[in-house]
Amino acid sequence: MTEERKKAALEYHASPTPGKISIAISKPCQTQDDLGLAYTPGVAEPVLAIADNSEDAYRYTAKGNLVGVITDGSAVLGLGNVGALASKPVMEGKGVLFKKFANIDVFDIEVDAESPQAFIDTVARLAPTFGGINLEDIAAPQCFEIESALKERLDIPVFHDDQHGTAVIIAAALLNALELQGKTLNRARIVCLGAGAAAIASMRLLEILGAQKENIRLLDRGGVIHDKRVDLNSYKCEYALETPERTLADAMQDADVFIGVSGANLLSPELVKTMAPMPIVFALSNPDPEIDPQLALSVSSDLIMATGRSDYPNQVNNVLGFPFIFRGALDVRATTINDEMLIAAVYALAELTREPVPHEVLNAYRLDHLEYGHQYIIPKPLDPRLIERIPPAVAHAAITSGVAQKAYPDHYPRLEENLVDECA
Repeated sequence: MTEERKKAALEYHASPTPGKISIAISKPCQTQDDLGLAYTPGVAEPVLAIADNSEDAYRYTAKGNLVGVITDGSAVLGLGNVGALASKPVMEGKGVLFKKFANIDVFDIEVDAESPQAFIDTVARLAPTFGGINLEDIAAPQCFEIESALKERLDIPVFHDDQHGTAVIIAAALLNALELQGKTLNRARIVCLGAGAAAIASMRLLEILGAQKENIRLLDRGGVIHDKRVDLNSYKCEYALETPERTLADAMQDADVFIGVSGANLLSPELVKTMAPMPIVFALSNPDPEIDPQLALSVSSDLIMATGRSDYPNQVNNVLGFPFIFRGALDVRATTINDEMLIAAVYALAELTREPVPHEVLNAYRLDHLEYGHQYIIPKPLDPRLIERIPPAVAHAAITSGVAQKAYPDHYPRLEENLVDECA
């Protein structure tokens, strides 16, 4: 980032008031009667109602539309373990996205915890405040333990966006890319460089969708994860295959798909050349991808390329997922976000991409034309149809999988029959 851009970023966060989010009052507070209803003595009535029936918290408080964005600051963006306090601008930013894209309110909470168990206990004690919890920027492998423990203890959705949000967008984009390249997920050879939260969650979701584990090569700093290695945690062991392959070069030979969630410039053009015909490269490291798109395309003209950046086509951006997944979950009061709901989001995103792009999207991105193809395999974040399509699909999946506590909302559009069946 240039010095000018750095100054602009600091000024943006500092002025006119520090930070990016605030609390707004949602009820009239103009008269003495208003204040008497908002606080004492009127507030006693909803207190007593909730004490008698805890479900009334959803009727009389903001709980049902409130998500806690919670972190320990151990894996913040590409900045590493900067600590809880330094992570606060990112958590506030997540709150901006929840509100902007799905009208969900957020309290950001930065927990200075000495251990995963201390973090788990802290979040569990705070949980009555919220309708859902979005875990954010927590390092692997602790993030797996933390999410699993909280999902088991709590009866509200707990979602680690670095895992499942990333996985949903990767899966939706990959389904479309494979179709365009004339390939199928169940036969695709997939190389994933990086073995942290996003990588493992993405491979798990792709398996559920049909990818074959024997066709997946997961790599970390030690190279290919194989069954002879003794330095693997239990999560990496899921992908430790019996194979003679040891290096990225070994794994890339005849690969159909490369997914990078690792670091900048780790994939050479020479390795792209060794991939199967009609390859797919998702170089998702930010801000600098594993390979520059222009470099990759220079050695493989039939390549489909995606990155995590907004200045290239096919941006794999989590904002396409988490606001809308939570919107659907909250609207039917789901007790969890399960695989069925994630799959529904994947198919809704993939299907939306194949439809004509409305003019407001073209105008927002200053484009004359955009249609399903090599340069467009995933919707744009400012597409207004996202809020219309993804939450209903997620809500329907919550209902059909038995984790919803409310009926399909009347204000939701009826889903097309084929999409309902697919999401179910």
